[in-house]
Amino acid sequence: MSEISEMMGRAAQLRRENQVAEAISAYGAILARWPKAADAWYNLAVLQRQTSRFSEALSSYQSALAAGISRPEEVHLNRSVIFSDFLRDHASAAAELKEALTLNPGYIPALLNLANLYEDLGKRPEASSLYARILSIEPRAHEALARFANLQPADGVDEALVDRLRTALAEPGSANDKASLGFALGRLLDAKGRYHQAFTAYSAANQASLESAGSNIVPYDRARQSEFVDWLIAGGTPPVSAHVHDVDPQPIFIIGMFRSGSTLTEQLLGALPGVATGGEINFLPQTVNTELMPFFQSLAEMTVERLDGIAARYRAELLRVSSSAAFVTDKRLDNFLYIGLIKCLFPRAKIIHTTRDPLDNCLSIFFLHLDPQMSYALNLKDIGHYYREYRRLMAHWRRKYDADIFDFNYDAFVKEPQRQMGALCEFLGLPWSGEIPKVSARSAAIKTASVWQAREPLYLTSSGRAQHYADELQDLRQELEPTNR
Repeated sequence: MSEISEMMGRAAQLRRENQVAEAISAYGAILARWPKAADAWYNLAVLQRQTSRFSEALSSYQSALAAGISRPEEVHLNRSVIFSDFLRDHASAAAELKEALTLNPGYIPALLNLANLYEDLGKRPEASSLYARILSIEPRAHEALARFANLQPADGVDEALVDRLRTALAEPGSANDKASLGFALGRLLDAKGRYHQAFTAYSAANQASLESAGSNIVPYDRARQSEFVDWLIAGGTPPVSAHVHDVDPQPIFIIGMFRSGSTLTEQLLGALPGVATGGEINFLPQTVNTELMPFFQSLAEMTVERLDGIAARYRAELLRVSSSAAFVTDKRLDNFLYIGLIKCLFPRAKIIHTTRDPLDNCLSIFFLHLDPQMSYALNLKDIGHYYREYRRLMAHWRRKYDADIFDFNYDAFVKEPQRQMGALCEFLGLPWSGEIPKVSARSAAIKTASVWQAREPLYLTSSGRAQHYADELQDLRQELEPTNR
């Protein structure tokens, strides 16, 4: 074995063992001696991206291209993900994907990502055309078919498309494909008013999503979730607070359950002067699950200096979104778990809690193609239990921070938009013209081709949706009874 092969093998072993810093150093040592080692540049870039060193990762990917790496279209795909997901530079992301397709016109991952990017930018005809192109290359590209179906307006569903989805579901395919197809079919059937068939399709889709995760999924444990909420109530708040810094941009946290109206809320705020939309900023959950583990011990031992450091790094994430806005929204919904930490990091932070009818909310989660690792979402009764625990925790946070938490109810907004929008702006101290802002149909979040999550907006018809599924929701209604009392 040559020396470079031995060093590459050692670096790869460090990477497999999740010794990231050591692996980065190992690849750096290789490149110091063999600067044209394209695979080393590529692997280094992957690790740099993993550690949020995005500029360095882009540079390393470029070096891999310059060194003549095989399958350069994959490098351009990876560069596009950094531009779209982390740097919010959609123009550069599109340019990278187009370059990948210049090199390989039939490269389906790039076609999928470009179509998804077009969707997020509101370019639905362009996205639809790309999905059609994918299907012309590979008629059994089930993910593309599912996404194409999700693009169709709910009031103009083509029966032929319903049949096409059913045919695809009957063909051999992966569980992940069957989940995507099943959720798309459920949406079309719901739009046609065929509610029993829709519920059957959604149930099968959730089962396929569970199967797609295999042994990697951690089943939802009701007792463990209740215990975790008990711990958060007892010890989820650090004993000290960070120093207050009145510098822009200030965070506005949007929290709550999925499908509670959070995307609409963020879009409404983003249409106001001085507010930039940050989407789902992963910083806090990532920090909790890495450097603050074990979480409750870390909170109990927290110092002002450490909180100041975390707050400074979070502000850097806000500046990545906008350097000129007075406020940046963070719509990472599960931050409701960490409100105690948030209020110690940013004592003046405002928190918008999006809510809607519990039955409608839980049903919409069941109808949403979420990551199967969120295993509670795959079963209606588990969704009901998770919902009750979330409401119990929110009641605790309200007792502590009531003045800084505002409930923005989707159903109330539908009925009285002027009144609710005015109250929201008053809570935030933001000026409002009296006009309800016009918002786009989708958020700007970008997902890679391998992870597709339906992100349809809520509509006026979303209120009271559960009435169409009264028979199917009897168990969920019972699960939610303690919440509704």
